[in-house]
Amino acid sequence: MATRGVAAAMALAASATTGTARAHEPTVLPEVEVTAAPGLLLEEASAASEGTVTQREIVSRPSIRPADVLELVPGVIVTQHSGAGKANQYFLRGFNLDHGTDFSARVAGMPVNMPSHAHGQGYLDLNFMIPELVRRMDYRKGPYYADVGDFSSAGSVFIDYFRVMPQNFAQLEYGSYGYRRALAAASPQLGPGNLLLAGELFHDDGPWEVPQDYRKLNGVASYSVGNVSNGWSITAMGYSGKWTATDQVPLRALQSGLVGRFGTLDASDGGRTSRYSLSGQWARSDATSATSANAYFIDYSLDLWSNFTYFLNDPVDGDQFQQSDRRKIGGLDLAQRWQGRWNAIEFENAVGFSGRYDRINPVSLSLTKERQRLAVVREDDVNQYSLGLWAQNDTHWTDWARTVLGARAEQFRFDVASSLPENSGAESAYKILPKATLVLGPWSRTELYANWGQGYHSNDARGVLTRVNPDPRDPGFLQPVDPVTPLAKTTGYELGLRSAPGGGFQTTLALWRLDISSELLFVGDAGTTEPSRPSRREGVEWYAYWAANPWLAFDLLYAYTKARFTDGDPAGDRVPGAIEQAANGGVTVFPWHGVFGSLRFRYFGARPLVEDNSVRSSSSTLWNLRAGYAFDKTWQVALDVINLFDAKVSDIDYFYESRLPWEAAPVADIHTHPAIPRTYRLVLTARF
Repeated sequence: MATRGVAAAMALAASATTGTARAHEPTVLPEVEVTAAPGLLLEEASAASEGTVTQREIVSRPSIRPADVLELVPGVIVTQHSGAGKANQYFLRGFNLDHGTDFSARVAGMPVNMPSHAHGQGYLDLNFMIPELVRRMDYRKGPYYADVGDFSSAGSVFIDYFRVMPQNFAQLEYGSYGYRRALAAASPQLGPGNLLLAGELFHDDGPWEVPQDYRKLNGVASYSVGNVSNGWSITAMGYSGKWTATDQVPLRALQSGLVGRFGTLDASDGGRTSRYSLSGQWARSDATSATSANAYFIDYSLDLWSNFTYFLNDPVDGDQFQQSDRRKIGGLDLAQRWQGRWNAIEFENAVGFSGRYDRINPVSLSLTKERQRLAVVREDDVNQYSLGLWAQNDTHWTDWARTVLGARAEQFRFDVASSLPENSGAESAYKILPKATLVLGPWSRTELYANWGQGYHSNDARGVLTRVNPDPRDPGFLQPVDPVTPLAKTTGYELGLRSAPGGGFQTTLALWRLDISSELLFVGDAGTTEPSRPSRREGVEWYAYWAANPWLAFDLLYAYTKARFTDGDPAGDRVPGAIEQAANGGVTVFPWHGVFGSLRFRYFGARPLVEDNSVRSSSSTLWNLRAGYAFDKTWQVALDVINLFDAKVSDIDYFYESRLPWEAAPVADIHTHPAIPRTYRLVLTARF
């Protein structure tokens, strides 16, 4: 079935930027086909807010950390409030997604989000990802898709690695504040297939008064036969990292001079983590059908030491705590798609299955001082199962009208063995989630979309089974508490358009709304649950991209969101941390007479920090630059300048109570973590 309408026009516009490399330009990783919805044989978009990012875009832009590739998803902002080895903070569609609660990600077919995690539900740590290996990144927003489940209400992203590198390469990076990185990748032919090997060594102290000494060792080995449509692959990954963290500090400590802008109040905060995985993918397809299977096994660990309140709870030993997570994950995904025709009506049907098992042994929260354990707040063994069945029908009723109808059924089981017997037990929950989409057009190379769908996020298994307060620091210790809802339902709505009128220009516009029945979440920092409230988020996103010629492109994104609680509580209706405005954009020079690079800006809007909007964060604007030159087909050099204008702004702000050593009572204050200052990084690459 042929690619149609605006999706095809956008694919042509994107491929037009590829051009023909001259002899002295770098051999860039090749542009891949632009497919708005990954895996759909129709190769068409189902919403205005979905799209694809290619390796060519990724390597052309400067970045601070691996997860910054998500900022190529229009509207996503990535920040950090602690050490570099910890999962980042993500903001999208009025959500402070913390470490990933309502934004799901898969890398090389494997889910990254961690349910019932020691630090937070849906913990999304992408530090193991190697951006140079990413073949393409397909993104979606909203709960409109039957083939994705948990943590995807705000958005989801599918990050696919290369199976065969276009060229072998070795790369050395040297930068400010002890930044060092070495990376090499090669994919020689071996027997009927190809072996891909990649390794990364990394060190960074950062600008902090106490060097973070972030050390990372990372590797990938895969073997593949055929291609992603007809073939198979098996991939092994290994990652370990450790660091010292500079956490957010209270504004009063900065203003009094007690601590410098890049200083810390607890020099023993930090962490260590590891992730080892083995996965396999298999696919077969012909002109009218496609079958795929994906299986994975992950061995994961984390130890994280944090102190956000200093001496609020313990005026002698301080409030540092340790969160530990040891887990093994196994999963399987199956999908079958087939096309057909009834008279003049073309359709595609799809069905699928997904299963996942997390064996967490243990997940714990302990009180510590300088990383030495003082007491255990709670320690649990968790077995968590999830099974999903989904079906979808995509029908072209006419040349200008198309529907996508689907449903997903989810079944969860939570089994907890807690250090407090009262908080042990088992519970099951299920949801049936319908989806519907109407696509009209194209007219004048423009398509219109209407989307509706129900989704969910799971809550922490410990919160689901908690019956008494486990926190000895709390006055309500061992008092009865209400367990949380296992699965919190969301309902999304969206109207949008996609247009590619010509001349290399393309644009999307989306008006959307998302209702959440309950934002009940497990609070990993306290080891208990904090009931939140039903909410509604609604907003508009506008994105424009202009490929002025084969080597020059401009892009611009603006997003506005209104986020409100909907239960009428007199405390206020603002959702703390909910981003209201975001913008980013820039100019990118693809290889042209040896020159390449990009100048980017990111606007991170102000946010309410409390429910009555009486305390707000500041907004911030950051500029980043990449400028490079290829001497020939082998050698190229690039200079990245992060925070080009050395803006002294916050990366993140919170408002809560803390206590410094001499303070007699808790003080409510803004707690802030700064963006890194102007930073230089030199990148030397050899391709062979």
